Amino acid sequence: MTDASLTSHEQRALSQLDEGALLACLEALLRIPSVTGSAEENDAQVWFEKQLSSHGFETDLWEIPLAETCAHPDFPGWEVARTKALGLVGTWGDGDGKTLVLNGHIDVVPPGDVAQWRDQNPYPGQTRDGAVFGRGACDMKGGLVCNLFAVDAIRRAGLRLNGKVLIESVVGEEDGGLGTFATLLRGHRGDAAIITEPTDLAIIPACAGALTFRLTFTGRSTHASVRKEGVSTLEKFWPVWSALQELEARRNAKGHPLMTRFELPYPLSVGTVRAGDWPSSVPDTLTAEGRLGVALGETPADARAELEQVIAQVCARDPWLAEHPVGVSWFGGQFASGATDTRHPLIGLVSDAHADLNGTKPDLHGAPYGSDLRLMVGLGQIPTLHYGPGNVKHAHAPNEHVPVAHLRAVARTLILAILRFCGTAG
Repeated sequence: MTDASLTSHEQRALSQLDEGALLACLEALLRIPSVTGSAEENDAQVWFEKQLSSHGFETDLWEIPLAETCAHPDFPGWEVARTKALGLVGTWGDGDGKTLVLNGHIDVVPPGDVAQWRDQNPYPGQTRDGAVFGRGACDMKGGLVCNLFAVDAIRRAGLRLNGKVLIESVVGEEDGGLGTFATLLRGHRGDAAIITEPTDLAIIPACAGALTFRLTFTGRSTHASVRKEGVSTLEKFWPVWSALQELEARRNAKGHPLMTRFELPYPLSVGTVRAGDWPSSVPDTLTAEGRLGVALGETPADARAELEQVIAQVCARDPWLAEHPVGVSWFGGQFASGATDTRHPLIGLVSDAHADLNGTKPDLHGAPYGSDLRLMVGLGQIPTLHYGPGNVKHAHAPNEHVPVAHLRAVARTLILAILRFCGTAG
């Protein structure tokens, strides 16, 4: 990249990126333990609203009407019930041209085993060894702060846009998508959107879905010394488990060009199994909970139906299960898949901006996890992609971190993307 390849406006805005302030802002935000569903999730929204306001944004901070939102027929579900949740959108620019949405979630997952964190502190908000550490640094407070400071650089350069930028700070992404769903219901829309989730500086225009299921088994208990007189739910679980493994293999045999890098783009995983209530009794109850991946282009209804059909087939072959069929229910966050056409101009625009600054085009591929992208492109009808700092392997992990070099690269790419998408006024 040479300065000659950029316009004077672009060069000026890039020169105004305040990396020191970006890092300080991220460190402070990381010290707020905004675990999804906690009171601190809302505290972080209040704190970030002050940052937006101090950087010249017109802000909309509102209490999400939870009863009304959860009753909506398209509500995506949640896994942590809340009594209060805040939405936050900052608007910058007063032009009547195109609007670009920069979306990011402020909630984080719990820290896990604190003993595995350096100094047993999941919220240090500390920069060391070329990275910023803390729960949420990678997923995805780093990307959220990049959004703010990309716009701040344009503001500091004295530039005006032909259009607008919306920065959406959302809650509840980790457990279903409450915040983005509520933001769309509130009427905040744009012509295109970038979600700065951790992508390792790749462009991700498509995400698989994920549905949470629960299986319930009924057996017949008896004393363990005469276990053959009973019916063990553990033994009945095994053929169901085997059938689910076969289902996973069949579902992943169908390839998609954006998902070829993944051995299992659509995993089917059983995460918890609880059976029985006494060591010396044959277990007569069993509950298994897991996650079913939803393929690109597949509806959640079709994915659910396929799993339910497999369970029904297993039950039909077993005399006990035929009379006591396995119960199947769906709960928690229900993530559909979602995709933006790879030919959409937004993808080329972000790719070119990245290449102009880094010398090479970014990778382009899908992701095997659910995200708010599916709400933006589905309910919102907004072309959306992921592009952000950090590698997802560090998300949800002890000593979570995001490289400073990634933060710089993403903020700089966003500066060019905003200027090129919205255009400048004089």
